[in-house]
Amino acid sequence: MTTEPSPNRLSHEKSPYLLQHATNPVDWYPWGDEAFTEAARLDKPIFLSIGYSTCHWCHVMAHESFEDPFVADLLNYYFINIKVDREERPDIDVVYMNVCQMLTGRGGWPLTIIMSADKKPFYAATYIPKYNRFGQIGMLELLPKLGEIWQTRRDDINLTAGRIVSALQAEADSAERAEPGISILHAAYDQLFSAFDEINGGFGTKPKFPTPQNLLFLLRFWKRSGDHYALHMVEKTLQAMRSGGIYDHIGFGFHRYAVDQKWLLPHFEKMLYDQAMLAYAYTEAFQATGRTFYAETAEEIFSYIMNRMTSPEGAFYSAEDADSEGQEGKFYLWEWEEISNHLDTADADLFISRFNMDKTGNYTDEMTGKKTGKNILRLTPLSDETSREGAVPDDRKKRLDLARIKLYGIRDQRVHPQKDDKILTDWNGFMIAALAKGGQVLNRQAYIKAAENAAAFILARMRRPDGALLHRFRDGDAGIQGQIDDYAFTVFGLIELYNAAWHAPYLETALELTDGLLANFKDHKNGGFFLTPRDGEEIIVRQKEIFEGAMPSGNSVAIWNMLRLGRMTAKTALLDEAWEAASSFCAAVQQSPGAYTQFMTALDSAFGPSREVVVVGNPARKDTLLMLQAMQSRFLPHVTIVFRPAGEASPAICRIAPFTKDMKSIDGKATAYVCTNHVCEQPTTEIETMMDLIGESIRRP
Repeated sequence: MTTEPSPNRLSHEKSPYLLQHATNPVDWYPWGDEAFTEAARLDKPIFLSIGYSTCHWCHVMAHESFEDPFVADLLNYYFINIKVDREERPDIDVVYMNVCQMLTGRGGWPLTIIMSADKKPFYAATYIPKYNRFGQIGMLELLPKLGEIWQTRRDDINLTAGRIVSALQAEADSAERAEPGISILHAAYDQLFSAFDEINGGFGTKPKFPTPQNLLFLLRFWKRSGDHYALHMVEKTLQAMRSGGIYDHIGFGFHRYAVDQKWLLPHFEKMLYDQAMLAYAYTEAFQATGRTFYAETAEEIFSYIMNRMTSPEGAFYSAEDADSEGQEGKFYLWEWEEISNHLDTADADLFISRFNMDKTGNYTDEMTGKKTGKNILRLTPLSDETSREGAVPDDRKKRLDLARIKLYGIRDQRVHPQKDDKILTDWNGFMIAALAKGGQVLNRQAYIKAAENAAAFILARMRRPDGALLHRFRDGDAGIQGQIDDYAFTVFGLIELYNAAWHAPYLETALELTDGLLANFKDHKNGGFFLTPRDGEEIIVRQKEIFEGAMPSGNSVAIWNMLRLGRMTAKTALLDEAWEAASSFCAAVQQSPGAYTQFMTALDSAFGPSREVVVVGNPARKDTLLMLQAMQSRFLPHVTIVFRPAGEASPAICRIAPFTKDMKSIDGKATAYVCTNHVCEQPTTEIETMMDLIGESIRRP
């Protein structure tokens, strides 16, 4: 008779990641006073384990060690054990990831920290195997050693922990400032140019991450400088990723990253923020080039999100796991025979050829190094019959689409990877921005409606009565104090949503949240914005984060938002706040500007030349829609647009942007008021004249 494992304290949590560990024999605590009080009472160090629900190596460490009774006994004997979901508590993760990088020179998840009851760390690692392996100490040997050091070398531990905390504090208190200059954009471009992989697209060797913020900056650098190689880097990368195994060619959407240089072998988890940022990048690439390949890719990503990652209330789930049935990627892989069995011979041959399948399989198990007999789908290299955009003749495209739909239905019968169904405010903000952008550019009301539904959920369910944002919603519970990313990304989403729906309250709420960010996150001494609000939990140090990893930093997005809002509303105080914050980070960023490309995007906006356009017209009339669409369909990163409905004595936008109060339509026609660097031209009812005034040809380059 099998005995069901007893639940531990994590069984009362909302996080899917913590719930995955709720029946471990490890006596886990969630992060909180109970754990730290018990550690102090028993004079035990804390074993802090940080990960997230779709992290493959987090699963590996869990199966090897945290589900093992022998390892659990050691952990329970020597330590008080705390589990943290990094997606719920990025403030904890950022601090201790910095510690890991400081001590080991690298980082990643799972993240392992050994620290005292007062949260001061003295040992850090990432994945730790159960047994010693390839020169790496295993859990069975490491845990007793750490326990012995705690008992016999406490002075050394205190000295090490003190030095670590002092170093973190010194970094947080840095007051060095520098005035940003336009040359920093060129320096960032030069670094990306040097790292670009001309053969495979992307930057660096392996592993290959999408880093869409690099592409957003390069598009702006191309627009500013006319350097067509900047655009080439964007297009090469977007085409290579869409063709590679990192893309789900059956169900759409992008996997997290590729472990190889050619974008073939992915880590199979799918993250909401990757879909949002990449959809935004593909949409901007379509604006810049007019190539339908990019629009179609964005639409496929949106299809995946709306079909698979949207909650009944309209908000967006966080992620899908890499593993199913205990194997990474099993859900996504195909054997040659499966295709032959499910499609007729001609269509199977076409599909196998188009998606580069091999009878012996092209997927190699990362741990064993052995071929599995299964295939990752990727498009074959482009040939004479395919255009630069990867298109195929219409008859073959129709057959491939029908084959894909059939295989999608077959794959849908497999055991699905686990879905992380928590709703995060910051990630939803970015997805709202992407959908709203897609709705604007592609003229798709369904995308705008999806963005509006998600925004309504966030603003209704993820705000406290005092207006402060909360970070996480799951299983009917909204909780965890909002952090800078929640504010910055939600404001970003609301700005894009205003530009899609022209509903002035979106702009008003964006300004309210920006006021909240300035009141609660601003570092009044050294500039910039803290990760946590002024009344938030203090974890060793109060951090400011400009580093860009998988996502842009909240500081970079906040600066960009304030520049856009300041120009849309003529609130010059916001422009001053943005410049002050940018100056506080510039000294650190200029050491390696290519690593801070979202910050570079904000600076590109700051340097201008800025163009503000107010369109006055009837929102139901064709001439108004055509005037707005003429700008929105093109890549105009330095143009901000405000819409003032004609015929209303005092529309809401006049309260938000008072300078629009006296702007009228001419002869009842849609009318554009164009200003460049705060100098305004005569209004015009002609679209071509308007485009000339903003320095853009009516014809696409």
